[in-house]
Amino acid sequence: MGKLFGTDGVRGVANKYPMTAQMATKIGQAAAHILKKEGHRPIIAIGKDTRLSGYMLENALVAGITSMGADAIIIGPIPTPGIAFITANMDADAGMMISASHNPFEDNGIKIFSKKGLKLTDEQELQIEDFVFSEESQEIMAPPEKLGRAYRENDALGRYIVFLKHSLPRNLDLENMKIVLDCANGATYKVAPLLFKEMRADVTAINIEPDGMNINLNCGALHPEGLAEKVIETKADIGLAFDGDGDRLIVVDEKGNTLSGDQVIAICAKKLKEENKLKNNTLVTTIMSNMGLSIAMEKLGIKQLKTKVGDRYVLEEMQKVGAIIGGEDSGHIIFLEHHSTGDGILSALQLLSVVKSDNKTVSELAKVMEVFPQVTINVDVKSKPPLEDYPEITGSIKKAEEKLAGNGRVLVRYSGTQSMCRVMVEAPTREKTENIAREIAGIIKNNLG
Repeated sequence: MGKLFGTDGVRGVANKYPMTAQMATKIGQAAAHILKKEGHRPIIAIGKDTRLSGYMLENALVAGITSMGADAIIIGPIPTPGIAFITANMDADAGMMISASHNPFEDNGIKIFSKKGLKLTDEQELQIEDFVFSEESQEIMAPPEKLGRAYRENDALGRYIVFLKHSLPRNLDLENMKIVLDCANGATYKVAPLLFKEMRADVTAINIEPDGMNINLNCGALHPEGLAEKVIETKADIGLAFDGDGDRLIVVDEKGNTLSGDQVIAICAKKLKEENKLKNNTLVTTIMSNMGLSIAMEKLGIKQLKTKVGDRYVLEEMQKVGAIIGGEDSGHIIFLEHHSTGDGILSALQLLSVVKSDNKTVSELAKVMEVFPQVTINVDVKSKPPLEDYPEITGSIKKAEEKLAGNGRVLVRYSGTQSMCRVMVEAPTREKTENIAREIAGIIKNNLG
């Protein structure tokens, strides 16, 4: 039996295994069947980003769900955190998001949320996999009179906007703030400009014309260069870049400098502590967070806990220790008092509330932490064997760590969603960081490329 679920749902190249219409139908059937065991007719909400293959996969999921006697609510383009919210808000039994997040348009994926808007546990994913790879569906599909129904929900974006506004103090608006939005030709292209305009901001929105193939293409959170240029050109107060499915945020300050997710986390954690709202005085990040964040949190007296890479692991740790803020340097930030998952627009609103209440520029607020130069090199690999089986690779990592002598770090890991090995290095100088990263990446390429 093949394994379907990676670190962030099922993902792959559209129209190739496992992202085929046939597999999407089976996943829809599996989710509906498992939910039917709870003794009622399940309702499953389906959202998507703007990829061309979204049409195919959306229809296949609907076919699978309805064939098992469950109902489908078709939401259309909405950010991933939007579908997590809508699932709970509409009292659906589960939510499905068709997206490959920051990946190129050729890829697509399916993420599944529980009725509470949380990602599935490993055990629940295994149940779905077991059903998908069995022949059980052929025997238990619904008879004609008990087939499910599918209908479109046209008010989802409106509901989501109201929810986002409620994450802010009631009297706060964004009047007189000049904001540039980069929606990555993705799932935020409608909802983000609408929300910020409703909040009275002076909005310039770019990359809001999706054509099915331009999602994430030289734009959005992965490529904020165009956003930085537009911020300077329009003399804006801030630039906000989202990725294809809208669950991450990258910020550009008024000077055109790009802030990392860690810097946004540091600004918001500091504010929460100052207001005595930082529950258990704890912040949760991953092992990829910048050393500068750890140093800044130590100075502020904030406890920082680190998990393995993946926002689901951050969330699990936050729930375990009672933390209300956590996230990743990539821009996935979770404000647990407001939402059950990372949300780029919500994160932007939380940052903007600090800008407004402190009456400081974004560049001033960003001084809360010094960012260590960080370089990540992605090496394409043919397979993902244990790295410890390759003495040349482990030796190069050990040698690099000895060079850094505690003033930096090296992290080498496989991507959970792509055939890549990621080499991340932090060091006091850019030159040293790049040299070490290139050296390790070259050895990995020779051994695994």
